[in-house]
Parts: sequence; structure tokens; C-alpha cells
Amino acid sequence: MFDNGDEIAEPSARRSKLADLADWPADEAPSPEAPVSAAAATVDAEADRLRAARREFAVLLGEFRRTAVLVPLDEAGDLWSADLNGVRWICAFSDEEALARFALARGESGREWTYRTVLGARLLDVMVPMLPGPGGVALDTGSTDGMLFPPVAGIVPDAVAVDLGGTR
Repeated sequence: MFDNGDEIAEPSARRSKLADLADWPADEAPSPEAPVSAAAATVDAEADRLRAARREFAVLLGEFRRTAVLVPLDEAGDLWSADLNGVRWICAFSDEEALARFALARGESGREWTYRTVLGARLLDVMVPMLPGPGGVALDTGSTDGMLFPPVAGIVPDAVAVDLGGTR
């Protein structure tokens, strides 16, 4: 609201949190030595663990988006993918060795595996939206270092993300 004539907004009269602490009765003020309940400590530790896991995943996602990966082609020349529980996963591999280990595990090491090199960001932003239904990327499938990039907002475009019901 501009009511002082020079079209400068009136400053809001917000009270500082320090002022609130200064007015707190001495017998009710929280003590720095006050013990934290075990339940509160567990909740805080779990929240810290979740924040750390999200940060770690964000770093991995950023690295994947900037990295060229190998995507095998099927007999028709399309990107090789697999369906699991209604989600179509484009299979990508970090290098030829990872693809060779996958072929060996499938018992198909004797056949020639044709592949394309595709930037991770292109897979997530362009190729996943072209899939019928929800889709994501499975990196180094079958490996202990494997990683899934599921069809959720923040990983794939919002238009093709699966709604998690506000759990982000």
C-alpha cells in the first residue's frame, strides 16, 4: 500500500526473533543444556540423512545429465528398453565394459551389440517423453553401481512425470 505520497511502500513492522527471545520469561527460556528427547533426536537424524541422500542424488543426477552414455539398440534400431511394473526403462551404460558385463550376464556376449552414444540430459529431456507411458533411465543395469532415474518431477520433464501426490 502506498499512502505516504511518494510511492514508497511503508516498511512493515515486523518483530525480530531476537526481540521475542529477549521477552521470553527466564523460567521458560530453553536451556542450551536441556536434553533433547530420543524421539526428537531420531527425527532430526532421519531428516539429516534424508537431506544428505537428496544432495547426493542431485549430484549424481547432474553428473549423469552432463555425461555421454551408451544406449544399445534393439533389432529394429530403436533404443533398447525394458518394461517393469508399467514403467518403460531406457537401458544405458557408462562405458563399453559395463555393457559387456550386462551382455555376459544375459548370456548374450556372443552377439554384436550396436549402440548409440547419447548425452544423459538428452535421454531424460527428449527420449523419455517419447516413450509410451511413464519412463525413466536405468544406468548400468544389473551392476552394483547401477542407478535409476525414475519418471518423477525434477528428473524428467514435468509433463511426463508421475504424480507422487505431493511427496517431493
